[in-house]
Amino acid sequence: MAAIARIRIPLRSSVLSTPVLSTKVKLNSQSQPSKIRNGILQASRRWFVSSTALKEKRYTEAHEWIELSEDGKTGTIGISTFAAKSLGDVVYVELPTPDLEVNAGDAIGAVESVKSASDIYAPIGGKVIEGNSVLEEKPGTINKGPEGEGWIAKIEIKDKGELDALMDLEAYKKHTEE
Repeated sequence: MAAIARIRIPLRSSVLSTPVLSTKVKLNSQSQPSKIRNGILQASRRWFVSSTALKEKRYTEAHEWIELSEDGKTGTIGISTFAAKSLGDVVYVELPTPDLEVNAGDAIGAVESVKSASDIYAPIGGKVIEGNSVLEEKPGTINKGPEGEGWIAKIEIKDKGELDALMDLEAYKKHTEE
């Protein structure tokens, strides 16, 4: 059952006056405020820390990307949307073999399209965990979702410090406009 609570939020404080903003908030059975005192909802003091750096894709000049897992120990590698559009319709993908040890810049596979073929390079060093087997049957998945379901490989990361040499999305967009 939903309940409505009135929340009072001080806008500014002084010794002489304390203007207050009052609003209604609908609470459902999942809401668990700390306490309600004098009809005022006292919010619980819970802090949630989230690092966007862990989920932020990083890009290479050769148009590969890597996105770290939540634990920061593995990363997913693929080609950028820009690269997929430049290639055209992908007809074949050579995937890396599991347990392959690679350094940043090493070729780990290839993508062939009706226009051309291009090597895929490791954005950072590590050990390949798996290749995206969906691409063996449906290589066009890269065209449909190059930065999503069209990922190429997953890698166990050797040194997260190597990510610092890669571009964030804003820098990569500038790079592709040149």
